[in-house]
Amino acid sequence: MCRVEKGSEKCECRKQVHWDIMGLKFLGESNKAEKLKSSGPVSRSRIKLWMIRAITTILLWTCVVQLMALGEMWGPRLLKGWPSCFSHSDLFLSAELSSVPAKVLLPPKRVYKNNGYLMVSCNGGLNQMRAAICDMVAIARYLNVTLIVPELDKTSFWNDPSEFKDIFDVDHFIASLRDEVRILKELPPRLKRRVELGMYYSLPPISWSDISYYHHQILPLLQKYKVVHLNKTDARLANNGLPLEIQKLRCRVNFNALRFTSQIEELGRRVVKFLREKGPFLVLHLRYEMDMLAFSGCTHGCNSEEAEELTRMRYAYPWWKEKVINSDMKRKEGLCPLTPEETALVLSAMGIDHNVQIYIAAGEIYGGQRRMAALTDSFPNVVRKETLLESSDLKLFQNHSSQMAALDYLVSLESDIFVPTYDGNMAKVVEGHRRFLGFKKTILLNRGLLVGLIDQYNSGSLSWDEFSSNVKEVHADLMGNPKRRVVIPDKPKEEDYFYANPHECLQLLDEPLRST
Repeated sequence: MCRVEKGSEKCECRKQVHWDIMGLKFLGESNKAEKLKSSGPVSRSRIKLWMIRAITTILLWTCVVQLMALGEMWGPRLLKGWPSCFSHSDLFLSAELSSVPAKVLLPPKRVYKNNGYLMVSCNGGLNQMRAAICDMVAIARYLNVTLIVPELDKTSFWNDPSEFKDIFDVDHFIASLRDEVRILKELPPRLKRRVELGMYYSLPPISWSDISYYHHQILPLLQKYKVVHLNKTDARLANNGLPLEIQKLRCRVNFNALRFTSQIEELGRRVVKFLREKGPFLVLHLRYEMDMLAFSGCTHGCNSEEAEELTRMRYAYPWWKEKVINSDMKRKEGLCPLTPEETALVLSAMGIDHNVQIYIAAGEIYGGQRRMAALTDSFPNVVRKETLLESSDLKLFQNHSSQMAALDYLVSLESDIFVPTYDGNMAKVVEGHRRFLGFKKTILLNRGLLVGLIDQYNSGSLSWDEFSSNVKEVHADLMGNPKRRVVIPDKPKEEDYFYANPHECLQLLDEPLRST
């Protein structure tokens, strides 16, 4: 308060109070000009200082947000070494499953000039298509094109009508790869109309091609036609000789981006829970289904009627090119799946506990209980998803073989031991995934040597102890241990399959930790 008694000063104080209330920077009329002169530069400097502070704050927050996103992507890689920018905790397969939903931090989108749109139609069973999807993502990334969510095979032997979204979490698939490649659920309307009018190019790419093939042959087609459709996808990318970035991206898609739907994962968790409650369990991928036997021509242990039925089936499918097959010769070469009877002998010879739970990861076994008798007599705790779950649980999966195979895939990854009786696509892809999860025990049966030992034992040439000792010795180093892939130039079908042993993505036990 102003307490001066003189009138003029009282007046000036009132003016000062009045102007202060009005929020102005000058105090009175008598010194208005002087104050305006002196306050002008100060006001401008304060505005400049405020603007600098505001801009600095915005820039700092932008940097923080970008660093957080990059930290989410690369943090595990820097801290733990390869594999890639994702951790095992992202996967379904963990011993302890948290009920708290994880915070989703999406990687920043990769910005690039789009060279066209790539449509793909996968062929084969679930795991053949799974590997193909990984290849197609890597190809799309390398060519800088937009990938349309792959179409799954609906016309093969399995006749499964499932769409991509029925098996895989399509939103996670798209979002988790956005820093590598743009993926759309369908073509933009304008291009969709062009495709409906046949204005696109369709072809099957050459099998086992290296990335230069796609650069020199497929990219020009994309630039010319804007939309290219690859109508075959099985084994269309080489196992070896590819840039390290492509190999690691194939792994990232396989182990992180291809997550099954919540319904499939929830059912998988239930099956694993039921099994774990009773102790350790072994998953036996008993590939002794009708389609496998018909395709391979392997009839050992079948009666004449069954052999004829399998032959008729093989001739009924024109895309199965091999028709005349010598079953005995093929078996001796180790090219046939083990029979249930042979499998029982081998597991017993290896010293597998006869009371262990054995989960059969397969479809309907050809010959039914008659052929399964030897196995269930030796190992009474044989179970299947159909015996562990209620029929109502599997109702939505009936007649959807790929969804049933997805369930078996999840249980196979979680098992204490995985034993495939044939080196098909599921056996190979699960083998590689179990390596990624820490080289979990996978017994890789040497069928070529086994059938000879089995025949000697059955004929009485070998005692049980000799047979058992030989079986153990043969498989001492075939337990899914760390190793490099075997590379055979110009013979990709005979060399080790990339997805069975993606060693570029694994931390080999005899190597120092790598930060990249």
